[in-house]
Amino acid sequence: QVQLVESGGGLVQAGGSLRLSCTASGSSININDMEWHRQAPGKQRELVAVITSGGTTNYADFVKGRFTISRDNAKNTGYLQMNSLKPEDTAVYYCNVRGSYYRLVRRVFDAWGQGTLVTISS
Repeated sequence: QVQLVESGGGLVQAGGSLRLSCTASGSSININDMEWHRQAPGKQRELVAVITSGGTTNYADFVKGRFTISRDNAKNTGYLQMNSLKPEDTAVYYCNVRGSYYRLVRRVFDAWGQGTLVTISS
């Protein structure tokens, strides 16, 4: 079993910054891709950023130049640094992590965090 714990959400004014964290726990975890998604009220969930096991990153156009995704493999933790925040960035942010863990045999997993609310005031 793999569990993800997210943190870092909150309320900030437009133009401010927040850093989200997502930590995976489990037995002998190997993490491949880590992603951040978000879902605003009344809207579908959308992909925000991706980081591969090799450190390659990709961003949605609406966050390019403002958000930075990173990871600390030793801590099994991913981060989303969000700068120059806008009211339209208000959403629940979810991390999605894929990889493998060991329980008698090595098993693959595809896990989602519980979500953390980010609210940007104008």
